[in-house]
Amino acid sequence: MGVRRERTVVIGAGMGGLAAAIRLAGQGHDVVVFDKENAPGGKMRHVAVDGALVDGGPTVFTMKWVFDRLLEGSGQRLKDAVGLKKADLLARHRWTDGSSLDLFADIGKSAEAIEAFSDRANADGYRRFCADSETIFAILKEPFIAGQRPTMARFLWRLGPLSIRRHLTLRPFDTMWSALGDYFSDPRLRQLFARYSTYVGSSPFLTPATLMLIAHVEQEGVWMVDGGMHALAKGLVRLGEARGVRYRFGTGVAEILSENGRVSGVVLDDGERVETRAVVFNGDVSALGAGLAGEAGRAVRPRPVPPAKRSLSAIAVAGTMPVADFPLAHHTVFFGPDYPAEFSAIFDERRIAAQPTVYICAQDRDPHGTVSDAARQAGRERVLMLVNAPADGDTKQYDHNEIDRCLTLTLEQLDRCGLTLDRASLRTEVTTPAGFAKLFPGSGGAIYGRATHGWLASFQRAGARTALKGLYLAGGSVHPGPGVPMATLSGLLAADALVRDHGSMPASRPAAISGGMSTG
Repeated sequence: MGVRRERTVVIGAGMGGLAAAIRLAGQGHDVVVFDKENAPGGKMRHVAVDGALVDGGPTVFTMKWVFDRLLEGSGQRLKDAVGLKKADLLARHRWTDGSSLDLFADIGKSAEAIEAFSDRANADGYRRFCADSETIFAILKEPFIAGQRPTMARFLWRLGPLSIRRHLTLRPFDTMWSALGDYFSDPRLRQLFARYSTYVGSSPFLTPATLMLIAHVEQEGVWMVDGGMHALAKGLVRLGEARGVRYRFGTGVAEILSENGRVSGVVLDDGERVETRAVVFNGDVSALGAGLAGEAGRAVRPRPVPPAKRSLSAIAVAGTMPVADFPLAHHTVFFGPDYPAEFSAIFDERRIAAQPTVYICAQDRDPHGTVSDAARQAGRERVLMLVNAPADGDTKQYDHNEIDRCLTLTLEQLDRCGLTLDRASLRTEVTTPAGFAKLFPGSGGAIYGRATHGWLASFQRAGARTALKGLYLAGGSVHPGPGVPMATLSGLLAADALVRDHGSMPASRPAAISGGMSTG
């Protein structure tokens, strides 16, 4: 007679939830994933515009080793679920003075481009910057990024209590902006690399210089995903299904139930009750403290992130337009002329800058900007345009006039950088901070959870475990932070904590996915 497997519930099919489900199923858990949306991915979503599907969320895939670690020992491989191609050109950058600079995965090639763009001293500074970012990443990779969230004392112990030099190498007390002055005298380069702070939804004038490590993450590999980033989420679903994971899309969870200090089940939006002793919550952690998952969730710390501590939101313009006669790369950044004023507007004045930095992902172009045959023949290409905005989606309504104003600011800034778009020819769907607040309850529109402002901010994110036994956390609002690989790591960490606390279940029967691969 077989041993009954215990049901484990995952709430939310974002990257953290998808990773947790795969990991738990591999440990023999009977996993069911609920998501109120009709498709997986969370922020990694498709937006339907003008008959086309446009990636409306994350557009950069890095840290492939995270996915290799998620699947190691299983017989499954990510490449069997989704096609990947490593990019040599990371991004193109434009300024209002007409200057342009490409960055490459190859440090030497980027240094040559920087020397031609600026001078030898700044190229040498770039090489030092890369070396230092690699060192920071190596120090933090296992004891912090890939590990369960430590306390400050525990983290320092992991680094080595007597290794003062290692502690100082992380530059936790320098801001990103001030540290960049040690490497670059050219203000354009300082602005370019300061943008890494926005990868975690924060201001370079307030984030610790430790975030320099993102430079090394990109140099290790930026990958193009066949079919766009949403295809990655679909690929993870297929891997999960091969392990026996069940997905119920279009089915939200209204409440987490508890009894005698531990999880006892969940109630779905339609009133159905599902009994379980273990739940992975892959939503914004602020939703729990706000009572959006019932009284059991409200008792879980931390409390909702105060509005002043929230990360950036965005004006996200997903759309199609005539194929541009302009050297767009797959990733192109159009910098505003005044970075200090831009972030002061967002974080101090709670408004969008008058001349904002604009990011465009040209989704029908390869890294260098060659347009796909299909887009060329159709005469239109898909784009996602992003402008940073304050996370005020729960207090400010963006009506038609406000959306029109934001789009005007975006197009005017692109024009100043040399890209002139005919507004009448654009077909767009705009997501505002209010839209993000609705999509991701409890967030207030913040896309990255808590802002990483100050050297203690990373330790203020919640870890995988909570005070309620059987409830675990995953997603970009918890440790180790936002972004596709980090959110995936959070799911892996939540699953590992759950398995450690509850034990592995009897192994599930082998399952196959397309290509004949079998898994245990």
